Amino acid sequence: MPHYILLMKYTDQGIKDIKNTAQRTQANIKALEAMGGKVNAIFACMGEYDLIGFGEAPNDEVATAMSLMITSQGTVRTTTVKAFPMDQFAGVVKKLP
Repeated sequence: MPHYILLMKYTDQGIKDIKNTAQRTQANIKALEAMGGKVNAIFACMGEYDLIGFGEAPNDEVATAMSLMITSQGTVRTTTVKAFPMDQFAGVVKKLP
């Protein structure tokens, strides 16, 4: 399955409701699993991003739907990055002329 990194920053609403972050996260994990995806790890962070999630989805459409669902809750803004494992990337590089 394709890999994705979800970079998240709290909104004002997210900071006001910070105590419910864990519950929202668990609900979002279940939603992704219901769409055929998998969460590999989620970290709370110091620095530019407040939360970073690493996961897999069957395709870009599911990853986009998940990102939109999370953002529509109003507690975080997201940036989604498609990631390639190094063995897959090596295969891409071999195709270069």
